[in-house]
Amino acid sequence: MKRLQKFIGVVCLTAVSMLQACSNEDGHSLGDIVVDWATVRVEDNTFYLQGDGVGSLWLVNTNLGFYRPVDGQRILAYYNPLYDNFEGYDQAVRLLDFREALTKQTDELTEENAAELGNDPILIYKGDMGFGGGYMNLIFYQNLPKDLSTKHRISLVEVKTDTDDGYVHLKLLYNTYGDKSGRYVAGLVSFNLDKLEIPDNTKGFKVQLNSEENGEVEVTFDRRQANQTINAEGLEFSKMQLE
Repeated sequence: MKRLQKFIGVVCLTAVSMLQACSNEDGHSLGDIVVDWATVRVEDNTFYLQGDGVGSLWLVNTNLGFYRPVDGQRILAYYNPLYDNFEGYDQAVRLLDFREALTKQTDELTEENAAELGNDPILIYKGDMGFGGGYMNLIFYQNLPKDLSTKHRISLVEVKTDTDDGYVHLKLLYNTYGDKSGRYVAGLVSFNLDKLEIPDNTKGFKVQLNSEENGEVEVTFDRRQANQTINAEGLEFSKMQLE
C-alpha cells in the first residue's frame, strides 16, 4: 500500500504542478481535488469506481501497475475530475490517491454470537462516522493488540425496537478479546447495508456504540443530510489489525 501511495503521489504532484492553472471545456479545474467514498467495480478485466457523490467514475490512469482491484472493495478516493458524461460514465477522473477500508457486511446479533461480537469501548471522534452510497463509513482509533498476529473484531448489527420512530436502529460492536497494547492507530471501515430492510420513508439511522470517552451513546443521522465524507487527510490506515 505504501508503494501504491508513493506512485500515486508522484502522479498528484505532476498533475498539480503542470496543470494547476488550466481547465477543460467541461469547467473542471485541473488543480481541483475531490475526496469521496467509492466502491471498486470490476467488469470484463477492467475496473471503475462507483462514487457515493457523483456516480460512476472512469479512471484515465487505469494502469496502476501492481494494484489488483477487488470488486466491492470500499475506498476513500482522492481524484481530479476531468470530464462529465464520459463514454457512459458520469465522470472521467485522474485518481491521485486512495485509502482502502475494511469492507464488511452487517451481522445479525444473536444469543449465540453476542460474546464473539463483544461490546468493548471504542474510540471514535465526532464527525468520523457517516452514511453514503448504501454504506456506513467510519474512522476510529484502534488500541492495537499486543500480539500483532491477532486482530480485533468490529461489527455492525441491526437493533429491533418496540417503538417505531421512523429510524433504522443500528449498533456498532467491538471486541478486543482483552488484548490491548496502549498503542493507537487509525482504522478505516465501511459496512454494506444491503442486508437491511430500509424503508423508503425512513427518517435516517440511529447508531448505538460504547464510546471510550462517553460510555453508551446513540448518534442520530438524518437521511435528508447529504452524503457524509469523512476527513482522513494525513491519516495512515495500513497498520490497523481488524477483521
